[in-house]
Amino acid sequence: MGASALPIIIFSAIFGVVGIVLPIVAPKGPNRGIVQCVLILTAATCWLFWLCCYMAQMNPLIGPKLHQNTILIMAREWGNPLKDMDGYTPEEH
Repeated sequence: MGASALPIIIFSAIFGVVGIVLPIVAPKGPNRGIVQCVLILTAATCWLFWLCCYMAQMNPLIGPKLHQNTILIMAREWGNPLKDMDGYTPEEH
């Protein structure tokens, strides 16, 4: 599974609208600067959080839980036999 450009483009556009377009059209008033700052910071932090979550799915840190026998069989079949906890090494065939 690899990264797809379409979700990155779509979500960047959504957060771009929130962080670039909405501050420009913010209503005039005494708190306009604060509203603009809040919109820009919200868009930037939400986009960064979304991007980190999206990228974390590309290379997960936690893999499947395998039984010891499964690991030994995989290692033997891939040409790298391992010794198990008891010191037993499966025979080559």
